[in-house]
Amino acid sequence: MKGYGQFCPVAVASEVFAQRWTPLIIRELCSGRSHFNEIHRGLPLISRTLLAERLRWLEDAGVVASTTATAGRVREYRLTEAGAEFKAAIDALGTWGQRWAVRVDTQNLDADFLMWQVYHRLDRERLPQQRVVVLFSFSGVPRKRRGPHDYWLMVERPDVELCLTDPGHEVDLCVEADLRAFAHVWLGDAPIAAALRERAIKLSGPRKLVQAFPHWLLLSRFAGVARPQPG
Repeated sequence: MKGYGQFCPVAVASEVFAQRWTPLIIRELCSGRSHFNEIHRGLPLISRTLLAERLRWLEDAGVVASTTATAGRVREYRLTEAGAEFKAAIDALGTWGQRWAVRVDTQNLDADFLMWQVYHRLDRERLPQQRVVVLFSFSGVPRKRRGPHDYWLMVERPDVELCLTDPGHEVDLCVEADLRAFAHVWLGDAPIAAALRERAIKLSGPRKLVQAFPHWLLLSRFAGVARPQPG
């Protein structure tokens, strides 16, 4: 990959970090994704070929190390000491984006990505001990997104499974939501209570589960970053 032709530390660091997709790959690794398929699930628009190429590049740069599990051919990726130092840059980018950037661009709405985030950001301590199946059904999904509109979470503390097809169990709680509205809630732009009041998010099921559901959501880890006040 062509560099900037400068020995400035900012330039040489950018040659590693600022390649397209690389910050998001590092984001996934910082979040604990260690298998190729997990990383790809968080980056659905990158081709598997390009992801493999980027991971090899990061290994060559000393940012990522990989090992193959002895029980099979599953490869695990982790950040090296050098790679872990990029976490501060990822946090700074996320904070800046939350504080200053446009919150939800319709072109960026992606139910699959949102549900992948929900799956990883549930408060395990608050989940029910008995198995509960939660159906998420989204409206307002952009036409260009060809993925599913319905998702199932099988919840049984401390385990959670995200299903893209009906797992065949009775649904205990149904979450019907406008995708844009749920994304705003997830980013901390609007409280879930307001979205429920406005019927942008509708919950149906036993009263106990309906009342408990909002407390399961930890939201985006940048949801608490304040926006500048107008004026």
